Amino acid sequence: MFDSPDFDLTPYADSDMSAVQRTYCSWSESGWRSLLVQCFDHAAEVDHFRLPGVADLHLVLCAAGDVVIRTHTDGRAIRRRWLPGSLELMVPGRSSVLAYRTTSALRTVQVHVPSATVDRAAAHLGGSEPDFEALSAAAGAGDPVVEHLVRALPGAGGADEMYAESAAAFLAAHLLVHGRHGRLPGPEHAAVRVGVAVMRERLAEPLTLAEIAAEAHLSVYHFIRVFRAATGETPHRFLTRLRIERAQRLLADSTLTIGQIADRCGFASPGALSSAFLSQVGVRPSVYRKI
Repeated sequence: MFDSPDFDLTPYADSDMSAVQRTYCSWSESGWRSLLVQCFDHAAEVDHFRLPGVADLHLVLCAAGDVVIRTHTDGRAIRRRWLPGSLELMVPGRSSVLAYRTTSALRTVQVHVPSATVDRAAAHLGGSEPDFEALSAAAGAGDPVVEHLVRALPGAGGADEMYAESAAAFLAAHLLVHGRHGRLPGPEHAAVRVGVAVMRERLAEPLTLAEIAAEAHLSVYHFIRVFRAATGETPHRFLTRLRIERAQRLLADSTLTIGQIADRCGFASPGALSSAFLSQVGVRPSVYRKI
């Protein structure tokens, strides 16, 4: 499929790519070899799309669409809603099967960072083995820095190899640092990932802490404790931040009214959105939209 000494994408050789149409590839269009950036348009309905496990660090950013993705990995099934800005970090070496059905155009930007680049970044940061489960959970919870960089990469096709190499090194270092705070053992770590997935999937709903904790199979008290240890935030603050970040994207990328955005982001009223937005961003939604 590709030829680069920094990557081993041979697992893709037997993949059925009929469900996607590639619209950009940095290797063929920009000549980059230290970073692979691809853009895809996806079919409206997929029952069984296999993502093979590869050695490199694989990021998937939803650039357009609104779809509930059902992912089967190691016998586990997870439902997650993808909206513009949703980010997935695939655990190296772990394959997944995706299924979905959507009526909106689904587009993704996908970035592969070589495992050697990740290993070098980890060595510079202290030499500890990367916890890819923690990195995946942290990225899935939202990372505006990674989102903005991944969005920008396809438009930087005129840049040289040094640019691509620098972007790959930055992504590896940032993700490793960002994901360190999410390192928890076994079942507690899994509970945090489940909690974050529930928040993202049901962002527009009036979620209660008891409902989220129940999905994670923990008591409310235990869930608050492990969640705070993993993310540095309480579940309520974390959920509010996710809602505000979605509101920011809708304000920038849509013509929806403030009331419609409040409804889609889980706020009881436009006033509730405005107050939370002012507290976190520093301006009201109407002012943010004009900036």
